[in-house]
Amino acid sequence: MTRGVSSRPVDTLLVERARDFLAGGPATSSVLVSSVCQIPGLPEPLAERVALELLGPFAEFQQLPDGRWTIAARGQQPREAGGPLRDAAPPAPSFEEWRAAREARRQEEPVAAPPARPSRRVLDRVSDTLLRASPGDDERLLDLSYVVVDVETTGGAPTRGHRITEIAAVVVEGGEVRDVYETLVNPERSIPPAIMRLTGITHEMVRDKPRFGEVCEDVMSALTGHVFVAHNVTFDWRFVTHEIERASGRRLEGRRLCTVRLARKLLPQLRSRSLGHVADFYGADRFAESYFEERHGRDRPWRHSAAGDAVATAHCLVRLLHDARDRGITTWGELDRWLSGGTGAARRRRRAAMPTPVDKDTTA
Repeated sequence: MTRGVSSRPVDTLLVERARDFLAGGPATSSVLVSSVCQIPGLPEPLAERVALELLGPFAEFQQLPDGRWTIAARGQQPREAGGPLRDAAPPAPSFEEWRAAREARRQEEPVAAPPARPSRRVLDRVSDTLLRASPGDDERLLDLSYVVVDVETTGGAPTRGHRITEIAAVVVEGGEVRDVYETLVNPERSIPPAIMRLTGITHEMVRDKPRFGEVCEDVMSALTGHVFVAHNVTFDWRFVTHEIERASGRRLEGRRLCTVRLARKLLPQLRSRSLGHVADFYGADRFAESYFEERHGRDRPWRHSAAGDAVATAHCLVRLLHDARDRGITTWGELDRWLSGGTGAARRRRRAAMPTPVDKDTTA
């Protein structure tokens, strides 16, 4: 499960300020909280809890045996335990003053002239070299583990306040579909009538379901270590990462694979590479329908349910990877390079088209 999905904490202004403050040397929790958070006079045990909450998720911060905090990544030689502590907060600027000074420093930094743009041939050569040198690129596709994700939402863009109403994650290992995680989610907002008609998810169905923050750890556990796969992966990745960052302050990163792109390469004969057409071609709709009816009955159709779509996509993924192998594509690096290519006509269309954000689910 090399280079699968993982998460890391998101920097905040308070973390940046702590980094600047500790660059001057180790400090006790009470001094750190007083100077960085502008909360003076906290008892040391309470300040310790605040400091742990603020800096604990970041590997660069280290707490010494005597309780002081320091920056481990800076290679500082900390004073010996029991040595003199910062026992009083030095005069420190207010948070607003610090932020203004930080912006002023950034504006004073010299702006380097942009480098000359290399030719397309040079870029392609560098890209190929990096792809060949990337660790893990020689991993066999059928040896990797994948998590196929599908979400149902209240709309097309998380940045516009839309939320997840249902999420499913299906693990594929050894070329077989394994565990299925699924749950309805209370989106904490209304569901438009058109979305209710499409997905079959109503206000009554989600009213008493957990909010995303309550299932966030389960979702991250289902994703961690696997290649993130979806049919139109940008849509699902954007919603899942937005919800996880909102709920936990952590940011997902790692390998992603789009079954739409795979289908475009491997199934050019299909008039559409929507999930419905690809699932029908591979017979994956039978697996999805069987699974969904066994778990949920016939009250909802499996299409446009997170679990039904994820199970169908997982079975399509297995077949797509086998078809890729039949074409000589057996490793992650080979697949990455193959998907990055395309016909000359396709490349010309991409260069001519204006880039637009993906703000709707196009998998129907």
